Amino acid sequence: MAAQNGKDLLIKLDMTNDGQFETIAGLRASRISFNAESVDVTSLESQGGWRELLGGAGVKSAAITGSGVFKDQATDERARQIFFDSETPRFQVIIPDFGIVEGRFQVTSIEYSGSYNGEAAYELSMASAGALTFTAA
Repeated sequence: MAAQNGKDLLIKLDMTNDGQFETIAGLRASRISFNAESVDVTSLESQGGWRELLGGAGVKSAAITGSGVFKDQATDERARQIFFDSETPRFQVIIPDFGIVEGRFQVTSIEYSGSYNGEAAYELSMASAGALTFTAA
């Protein structure tokens, strides 16, 4: 696989719960991370004192973060609404030449910033709120 443009990693939001996703406006950087808790079942009988983990157990989660330039467009407004209403709409993360991750996420933080001689910027953080699906590219 060849190197990919970072700008092609997109975070999209189902604006009206009808399956029509729109890219969140103004993002310059985005990230998705997957996590799986482990369940330690090590005992005094574990061979050689090595840790043992219970396969298939534990909680899986994903987190999405993004930062960009505040544009005050429909997607910015929708993200704020999702935060204040504690909604869990569907999001998509497009990972170039890899696939699409889709599922419900809750916006857990929104931060706005700006400097005297710079642009207004924002950062979003989202946490998975249910099972995710993956569709290979």
